[in-house]
Amino acid sequence: MNDVTYGDTLLLVEGSHEALLLNTKSFKARSITEPESEKILTGPREGFTETLITNLSLVRRKLRTQQVKMKYYSAGEQTHTQLCIVYMDDIVNKNILRELYRRLDAIHIDSVLDANYISELIRDNTWSPFRAVGYTERPDVVVGKLLEGRIALFVDGSPVVLTIPYLFIENFQNSEDYYLNFYYASFSRSLRVVGFFLTVLVPAFYIAVVAFHRELLPTSLIVHIATERQSVPFPAALEAFLMLIIFDILRETGLRMPTNIGQALGIVGALVLGQAAVEAKLVAAPMIIIVAITGITNLLIPQMNAPVLVARFGLLAFASCLGFLGVTLGVAILLIHILNLRSFGIEQLTPGRNLQYQEVKDTLIRAPWWQMRDRPLSTARNIVRQDSKEGK
Repeated sequence: MNDVTYGDTLLLVEGSHEALLLNTKSFKARSITEPESEKILTGPREGFTETLITNLSLVRRKLRTQQVKMKYYSAGEQTHTQLCIVYMDDIVNKNILRELYRRLDAIHIDSVLDANYISELIRDNTWSPFRAVGYTERPDVVVGKLLEGRIALFVDGSPVVLTIPYLFIENFQNSEDYYLNFYYASFSRSLRVVGFFLTVLVPAFYIAVVAFHRELLPTSLIVHIATERQSVPFPAALEAFLMLIIFDILRETGLRMPTNIGQALGIVGALVLGQAAVEAKLVAAPMIIIVAITGITNLLIPQMNAPVLVARFGLLAFASCLGFLGVTLGVAILLIHILNLRSFGIEQLTPGRNLQYQEVKDTLIRAPWWQMRDRPLSTARNIVRQDSKEGK
């Protein structure tokens, strides 16, 4: 009955105990275009659509091997949404695969309308703002993950594909890293890591210095900051909270508006409101600079908006109460939390015991292809990617 309601035709013949199920589905589908959220300068321009069969064909075209296995599932008591688990049989870690089956079998929900339904129901660290399941709209990214021993989970009706397990370093990786020179890719990835620390630490560091530890700054600079703040009616900590919240409101408004209007609203709104606030003596000019640095560095890692938001305001609250002691305490809590993150039993951040080159070759830097001989040890059963012959 589920197949009939999905668009197939059931052919019954009088006198026969068997029936034929005919594939007569003909749904209207969106054309294959580049994902808006994952645009790149060079590389494939294909993106997944809301049609499951189309998405599977995009992956199958790139992986023409019999080792690609696909298993279908159904989720949702009312929607009966079709899922498809895709993996490389000779590479995948079977323990992770069995754990995924167990978690999917434990799902009992009335509807599954998007991949995020499944992501929240099967993830580790339920209350953590950091990801435990990867997601992408690009077929080349999914194929790359499959070849590293990951598992891809497709959801019919969603262009987002989940990848399992998920490592913390993937927050700073980009598919374009593998299509550009490894020197430039390594530099770009390092900038993203630096951007993460800046966007969560800069407001807290500024408040700790201005409110508690003025002696750390040169005399001329602290005098200038004090002069700017003389006519500001709010404490520095409250000023920081208000400006960051206003910046996030402008950012969210820009995202929800049509593309052209949203971009103009975000840029013009920030400039006009910032300049007007300084002239009206509601905020100090240094605070505008701090908020601008925080917002710009956040753009380097758009996939970490949720954890960055929590970490930034948490560190700012600690700094507002305890100064640098609070910042140190907040950073320690953040690092302990990250070190305890897991994805299907795999530690997301803890490096290999021996810190061998093959274990860190694709983390903070991207090594040249001829040196990336092994797959990640934690996610793959067969770790040999290519022979040990060095490139010329």
